[in-house]
Amino acid sequence: MLLFSLIAALIKLIQLIQMVVVVQFILSMLIAFNVVSARNKVVSAIWTALSAILDPILNPIRRAMPNTGAIDFSPMIVIFGLDLIVRVLVFIADMTGSI
Repeated sequence: MLLFSLIAALIKLIQLIQMVVVVQFILSMLIAFNVVSARNKVVSAIWTALSAILDPILNPIRRAMPNTGAIDFSPMIVIFGLDLIVRVLVFIADMTGSI
């Protein structure tokens, strides 16, 4: 039961991180296409907070990937990697009979 609770908490944390990655991606598209201004204090504060959360995760991936120009594939890699981790955790929970 404790293992199931731990795995369930980890899965929820990973899903939260995935949502933050998606929100940062959407905000970056809105800024890039001038839908919202990066000079707006609220947008700037949100962007700074999201970057502070995600840069430690995204920067090592950005360094390892080849330069693709203006397109940043690191959020997609993070989402796929986190999804893989969730699948492994569900498999472990299933094998131990916790689910």
